[in-house]
Amino acid sequence: MNNIFEKIREQIIQVMKDAFSICEGKGLLPAIDLPEIFTEVPKQREFGDFSTNIAMQVAKQAKMPPRKIAELLVSEIKTDNTYINKAEVAGPGFINFYLNSGWLYDTLRLIQDKKEKYGEVDIGKGIKVNVEFVSANPTGPLHMGNARGGALGDCIASVLEKAGYDVTREFYINDAGNQIERFGLSLEARYLQHFLGEDKVAFPEDGYHGEDIIDHVKSYIEVHGDALLSKTPEERRQILVDYALPINIQRIRDALSDYGIEYDVWFSEKSLHDSGAVKETVDFLKEKGYTIEKEGAIWLNGEKLGLEKDEVLVRNNGVPTYMAADIAYHRNKFVTRGFDWAINLWGADHHGHVARMKAAMEPFGIDSDRLEVVLFQLVRLYRNGEIARMSKRTGKTISLNDLLEEVGRDAARFFFNMKTAGSHLDFDLDLAVKQSNENPVFYVQYAHARICSILRKLAEEGISLRPVEEVDLTLLNEDEEIELMRKLAEYPEEITLAAKTLEPSRITRYVMEVASSFHTFYNACRVKGEEEELMMARLMLVDCTRIVIKNVLELISISAPEKM
Repeated sequence: MNNIFEKIREQIIQVMKDAFSICEGKGLLPAIDLPEIFTEVPKQREFGDFSTNIAMQVAKQAKMPPRKIAELLVSEIKTDNTYINKAEVAGPGFINFYLNSGWLYDTLRLIQDKKEKYGEVDIGKGIKVNVEFVSANPTGPLHMGNARGGALGDCIASVLEKAGYDVTREFYINDAGNQIERFGLSLEARYLQHFLGEDKVAFPEDGYHGEDIIDHVKSYIEVHGDALLSKTPEERRQILVDYALPINIQRIRDALSDYGIEYDVWFSEKSLHDSGAVKETVDFLKEKGYTIEKEGAIWLNGEKLGLEKDEVLVRNNGVPTYMAADIAYHRNKFVTRGFDWAINLWGADHHGHVARMKAAMEPFGIDSDRLEVVLFQLVRLYRNGEIARMSKRTGKTISLNDLLEEVGRDAARFFFNMKTAGSHLDFDLDLAVKQSNENPVFYVQYAHARICSILRKLAEEGISLRPVEEVDLTLLNEDEEIELMRKLAEYPEEITLAAKTLEPSRITRYVMEVASSFHTFYNACRVKGEEEELMMARLMLVDCTRIVIKNVLELISISAPEKM
C-alpha cells in the first residue's frame, strides 16, 4: 500500500463495523443498516489523529442519543493488530482515535521502499484526461496570465499523473478566426508602411501594435524585398501570416519548454475547419434541433440548452464563429479521441463561456460534468514595493521570457503555484531572487541541499545509511521527530486531495511545511555525535525527508539542488 492514511482509515472502518456487530450481538444496539463510515483528521491535535461521526449518522435508526451510541461502541472496540492506541468519545458523539507510533515508522519504511514512487496513489484508475492550458493566441509573446496558467496547468497534469490518471497535456493553437485576420492586417499594414510611408498607410484600429510585428516584416523584407506589393491584399496577408505564424508558434514552444512545460499535443484550430469538423458539428446540431436561424445567421438555441441567450455559430456571411470551432474542438476531445474527462484552464475573464461550453456538450450525449474548467485570477508583479509593468531589460511589457530571465524558472513556477487558482496573486520579483529563508523556493531548496550536505559529510567520514530493516526506528520519539514523520506521512494524502480538488497549490504549501518541520527537527535533534543506533534512526529520517522534498520538487518541475 502506498498510502498509510488509507490503511489507517480501513482499520478504523473495520474496528467500527466489528464494534457495531458486537453491540448488536449483546443487545446493546439494534440491527443497523450502516451507512458509509467517514473519517477525518481533526484540525486540533488534542482531538486525536483521526475522528468519525458515525454515531451521529445512525442515531435516528438506533433511536438513541449519538453520545450514548459512541460510548457503547468505544466500550467494545478491539484494536489488536492495528495502529489504534485508544478511542475516546468527544462532544455530542464524535469518536476520536489516537494512534501508536507504528504508523510513523511504517511511513519511513514505505518511503525507503518506494523511493521516487512514494506519493503515488491510484484514485485515477487509468482514466483518460485531457488537460488543456495556456492555449495563447499565437499573435505575440506569452504574458503573465499565460505564465500563471502554464504553471497551474502543468502542475495539475503532474498531480493527476501521480494520482493514477492517464494524462495528455494539450495546447490549442488559435490559428484561425478573427485574431489571425487581425494579425494578417497588422503585418500587411507594417509591410506597406515600410515601402510607402506611415502617413500613407493607416494602421488598423484593432491591429497588433507590438514591436514583434515590425520585426517579422523587416525579416521578411530582408529575404523577399518588395515582391508582395504586386499581390492582391488577400494574397499578401496570407503570405505574411504563413511566414510569421510558424515563427510565433515556435517561440511559444521554446518559451514554454524553458519554463519546464512539454506538451503531448499541439492541436490546430485551423485543422478543425480544414477537416470539415466544424461544419459537421454545426450540421449535427441543426439536425438535432439545437439551432435556430435569424438575421441570416445560424444560432445555438440557448433556451433549449437552458442558457440565458442564443449564441451565433455561423455568421450571415457563412463564416463560422469561435464558438462553433470550440464546440467542434470539445466534441473532438470526447467523441473522436475518447477522453473521459477534459480540464481547461482559462483566465477568469472567460467565466461567461463556461456554462455555454458545458451546455453545448449535451446534444452529443456528453455529460457536462466531464468538462471541467479551472478559472484563474490575474497576476500583479511588484518590484521595490510598486507594481511593475515593464521589463528591466527591454522596457516593454513583461513577457514570460523576461520573467524567466529576471527570476528563473524555479522561482516563477513555485510562486505561481503558491495560491489557489481562484485567488489574485501578487508576485514579488525582489523576493523571488532573494537568497534567504524569506524566499519560499530558496527555503525549500535549501532544506534539500542541507540534507544532501549532511549525508555527504557523513559518507566522507565512512558513515553511510544502513538498510531500513536494520535500523531501530522506535528510537525516534522526540516531538520534533514525530512531527516530521507525521508530515512525511501526509504526502500521498496531499496528492489525493490535490487531484480531487484540482488545487496543486496544496502541494507547494505542503513542501514548505516539510522544509519547516525539517529545519525545526534539525535544530533540536543532533544527528552526528549521538550514539550509533540513534544516529542511524535520525539519519534514516533525514534521508526520507530528502526523498519526499525531491519527489515534490520534481513533481512541480523545480530543481532539487544538492549544493547551494
